[in-house]
Amino acid sequence: MKKIILFATMYTAFCSVVTAGIDRSALLERNSPHITAVDTLASLSVGNGAFAFTTDITGLQTFPEYYSNGVPLGTQSQWGWHSFDNPDSLRIEESYRVYDFGHGHPEVYAAEHKNPGRQKDAATWFRVNPHRLHLGCIGLLLPKGTSPSDISHPSQRLVLEEGRIESSFDVNGRHYSVRTVCHPDIDMVSASIVSDSACSAGIVLRFPFPTGQHADDACDWRDSLPHTTDVVANLDNGAVIKRKVGSSIYYVSLSWEQPAEVVSEGANTLSLVAKGNTLDFTALFTENFPIGETPGVVATESASAQAWRTFWNKGGIVDFSQCPDPRARELERRVVLSQYLLAIQCAGDTPPQETGLTYNSWFGKYHMEMIWWHQAWLPLFGHPEMLERTLSWYERAYPKAVEIASRQGFRGCRWMKMTDPGGEESPSKVGSFLIWQQPHIIYLCSLLQRSDPAGDVAQRFGQLIDATAEFMADFALDKDGYVKLQGYIPAQETLKAETTFNSPMELSYWYFGLKEANRLREARGLSRIAVWDSIASNLPRLAADSVGRYLAAESAPETFLTLRLISDHPAMLGAFGMLPGNPLTDTDKMNVTLDWVLKNWNWSKTWGWDYSLTAMCAARCGKPAQALEALMKETGKNTYLPNGHNFQDSRLRCYLPGNGGLLTAIALMCAGWDGEERLNPGFPDSWPVRWEGIAPLP
Repeated sequence: MKKIILFATMYTAFCSVVTAGIDRSALLERNSPHITAVDTLASLSVGNGAFAFTTDITGLQTFPEYYSNGVPLGTQSQWGWHSFDNPDSLRIEESYRVYDFGHGHPEVYAAEHKNPGRQKDAATWFRVNPHRLHLGCIGLLLPKGTSPSDISHPSQRLVLEEGRIESSFDVNGRHYSVRTVCHPDIDMVSASIVSDSACSAGIVLRFPFPTGQHADDACDWRDSLPHTTDVVANLDNGAVIKRKVGSSIYYVSLSWEQPAEVVSEGANTLSLVAKGNTLDFTALFTENFPIGETPGVVATESASAQAWRTFWNKGGIVDFSQCPDPRARELERRVVLSQYLLAIQCAGDTPPQETGLTYNSWFGKYHMEMIWWHQAWLPLFGHPEMLERTLSWYERAYPKAVEIASRQGFRGCRWMKMTDPGGEESPSKVGSFLIWQQPHIIYLCSLLQRSDPAGDVAQRFGQLIDATAEFMADFALDKDGYVKLQGYIPAQETLKAETTFNSPMELSYWYFGLKEANRLREARGLSRIAVWDSIASNLPRLAADSVGRYLAAESAPETFLTLRLISDHPAMLGAFGMLPGNPLTDTDKMNVTLDWVLKNWNWSKTWGWDYSLTAMCAARCGKPAQALEALMKETGKNTYLPNGHNFQDSRLRCYLPGNGGLLTAIALMCAGWDGEERLNPGFPDSWPVRWEGIAPLP
């Protein structure tokens, strides 16, 4: 059995603001969500970073269809994937298209195709497959026909300090109480149910077929679909269930502590019915047939409580309780809940998807340009080992990244944008042409190395860092040998690959990445690569208009005259905010740009991390009031639900890059950055923010 070990001993030698000690228990208590209505956008989750279980108001997954268009009731893991059949033997190579982007050689990209035929079919199949599985719903056994409208007097609380959900409610006059936790080291959910003495306690296990849709709960409940659910082992107070979905096979090991019976309820549905009104059970989800005993409910609750106390006590924390501004209370809630949500959904040994382990978006795949926004906060808040665990995926995906660079005619390795556990590139009309995910591995390794300068991060990831920078250097040269970034779609995805060159975010990131790659070489006792420094020093300065505003790209002089170009990400602000200052950037021009963006940007067309991006820029520009304005801007994409999720729209009800970006911005606003000596430089003097265990950014 593979052990996850989410909450290991954490490195804590970080900066702390000089204040009286923060009462962490009180902070967690006042920010623990309390749900008192059946609200499909208030679902609560438990998890361990690589596995998560999301519940409705019953503390289980009793009404999955009702919650499907809210925050869905997912049971997802980092290993649970499925592919539909490929009867036509489509190959990824059939999705390739050849481009000439001015680098002096053909470049072959996995792209979408408009015209019918094998090329289009191949692009579609490899974009959809593999997709992440919903591993199964575990709901409360209620009388047939019970609906959410029959729930009365609900009171549900997420006890943050111990990672436990406590639910209490009535159903047609009968009272129920449920406690739900996830084991910190294995992919197992545990629950204790006490029902009214007039009825038996029980659960219903329902297993869906995958939908393969772009964004949904991954549950197709039709009976006629080709998947099977079989009890393959009966044990004392336990059973092992085998799931077969096409070529994907996994197991559910079900254990219970009171006398109970497993009953088949039809295709892919089972119930576990207790002889009395109490049922304590655990459900372990595994790739392979489970071996050995699983912990019981009490042991699981104890392990969860211990792991979460370790997490909260050894990591960074921020206390806004002494700030008189009415926004402070809400900001504290967002910060605390974001830490919880990211810890349970984005801390395994594969990169997260944008909706975490709650439900599928982009078929459940990873978006590698988002890993910085998901996880850069971890070493800044004292959890470097959680980030290092995820970065192990880069080591496994490295051969595929080398292959991508090679087929495009470049040296080194090119990191894919949208991908899966195997590192295969998903064909796309946009994603295949992004480049700003490329330096992320360098930045993230830099944060790890800063948190433990005597450690082996630079050595362990040295080959990946060097190959990443080698590609960056090669990509930055045109066919005549001039330094120029061209032939890509920038972070602001409203620009086209064929015509875009020298966008500010990418230029600054190329400068930072090449310089930092050389610094990390020195950290492991190697000499600098001269050509990397040379290319960084010869990158063009950021292009601005006559007013002094930075353009979306040098190739986009009409930036501030076109609605399309003041929508999506205000990525020019990332050149000085997410990234430190550099010789390419003028702070006066960035100030002019920031002021204009805050007043005039098309904020309805942004994304959740754009507010953190803007806040970090404002903080570095010495404008703390504007940093707060950006962070707390009242727009739809900056909505935070009762459970802490960053809501975007009807498609993306969860958007974890927004949560992660918030925490990274808070780290910068509290602890500052290299060379900054002010206390809380991102907050006005009227905000006496107290914090512990947070490190500065570069």
